[in-house]
Amino acid sequence: MRIWIDLANSPHVAFFRALVPELLQRGHEIEFTARDFAETVALASAANLQAETIGLHGGRAIAGKATNLLRRAMALRSWCQNQRFDLALSHNSYSQLLAATIMRLRSVTLMDYEHQPANHVAFRLASRVIVPQHFPAESLKAFGAGEHKVRRYHGTKEDVYLADFEPDPEFPLEMAQLGIQNDDVLVVVRPPADEALYHRFENRLFRELLEWLTGKPQVKVLLLPRNASQRVTYSSATLIMPSRPLHGPNLIASSDLVISAGGTMNREAAALGVPAATIYAGRWAAVDEELCRVGKLTRLTSAKDFALLPLAKKPFLNPPVTAKVRQEVIDLILGDG
Repeated sequence: MRIWIDLANSPHVAFFRALVPELLQRGHEIEFTARDFAETVALASAANLQAETIGLHGGRAIAGKATNLLRRAMALRSWCQNQRFDLALSHNSYSQLLAATIMRLRSVTLMDYEHQPANHVAFRLASRVIVPQHFPAESLKAFGAGEHKVRRYHGTKEDVYLADFEPDPEFPLEMAQLGIQNDDVLVVVRPPADEALYHRFENRLFRELLEWLTGKPQVKVLLLPRNASQRVTYSSATLIMPSRPLHGPNLIASSDLVISAGGTMNREAAALGVPAATIYAGRWAAVDEELCRVGKLTRLTSAKDFALLPLAKKPFLNPPVTAKVRQEVIDLILGDG
């Protein structure tokens, strides 16, 4: 088949990059498009994915998001209408799903967060919806995903692309350029996704966390802003902010603690055996609830919880040892049943 993959957000790059070798080995052809949002285009380039950049982010306002969705869908349709694709594949790229529907192109979407309002669009438009095993059945039904189109896989999407991860021995040199040495206690933090549709509130606890962490002389705090506005907002002499994207899994493997107000980095840390904490103030995903239940993720709900954080060198790295989840996901994407 000729498969069209749309990269709509930064985490999508690592996920789909992990699927490429197996898809190519099975004889499929792949073309990529990417939305110019966050670090998506830069990460796609770094991963050697030849992606056609089409469209921007719609901003924080709901009206702007809706207009941008339609505009980008039309641009995607124009780009691919003569490409003779057999399958459109994404991790909830709403514009791609709309374009595929207009062209009557079979589409598959994956998703792992049941509180994203726009699932109402994605799940109704997609030919097939693939979710983790802990994704609530009632949410699928509410979003219009009938049982006939839903497939489930074991684990998380982060397990898919970290299954065979091995730390790059040269990565410490990049860290050294940022003033971070191997014996430093490194805490990596990620701010809230303040432009996302599912995050329409202020997370004051995150600011309290930054003040608390930067007051600890034994740690170095590396902050990964989601956009230019956050880079300005959180600019501080006590925080390290890289000027260019770093390889996420290598950064996490080099960290002693990861704290995010989102989901992806926390689940990556959990997959690699790195201590992780969430300061997300919105509605929790079922996959994250499960990570907390098994002790792979700590939930921070007030400043009192900061004392639970391990501000010390982590004892060891415990990466996954099997690519079984990846094979399972690919079979679900390609399967006819």
